[in-house]
Amino acid sequence: MALQNTPRPTWLTFDCYGTLIQWDEGLLAAVRKMLAERDTDVDAAELIRTYDAYEHAFEQEPPHRSFSELAGMALQHAMADLDLDCSDQDVGTLTGSIPAMPPFPEVVGALAALKRAGFKLCVISNTDDALIAGNVAQLGGHIDRVITAEQAGAYKPSPQIFDHAFRALGVTKDDIVHICASPQLDLVAARGMGLRCVWIDRGTCRKAPADYMPDAVLPRLDGVPPLFVELGWM
Repeated sequence: MALQNTPRPTWLTFDCYGTLIQWDEGLLAAVRKMLAERDTDVDAAELIRTYDAYEHAFEQEPPHRSFSELAGMALQHAMADLDLDCSDQDVGTLTGSIPAMPPFPEVVGALAALKRAGFKLCVISNTDDALIAGNVAQLGGHIDRVITAEQAGAYKPSPQIFDHAFRALGVTKDDIVHICASPQLDLVAARGMGLRCVWIDRGTCRKAPADYMPDAVLPRLDGVPPLFVELGWM
């Protein structure tokens, strides 16, 4: 286990969507609602794959835009690729669904256990302050800080958002363990920055980068407290 014989972190940082919050499930529901209002054979999964590719590409293009803006742009491009018209109502359906997306069933209990053990908890997320507020409100009051792309002016996997977080928390990368589900964003950042990293692999078929494996891999967040007990951190 790569985390053995490393210092106990003072802060645990978390990706939000897909790690704590049910992003895939919420996005699927929003897209199905859009398609149900149309006479189309387009599959929801196909629209999501197309949207996702545009979203990640737009996040890395200057100038920096709010997540709400680039999500709307990505949806418009994805729907155009699939010969669908995209209305302002469709964009509102997508962005309006995000704050209501709930946590995974085990998340609040796992965060509570980590908080009781004395860890400070921070979310680092590719989103806007207004969007994530509704999600954080569902996390039991256990989150100490929230760092967003809006605050940092950059999206993961850019190290800029993590460097902003470290300055805001008054820590270095050696003081944290990052806990995440996203290979394309968070694992790439962890590889590049040398972060200690726990991957929550929820069986979505997303793969870690071929040249990198995180320090630990767990199927759910409630595996983190037992792992930390084993490490002598709890």
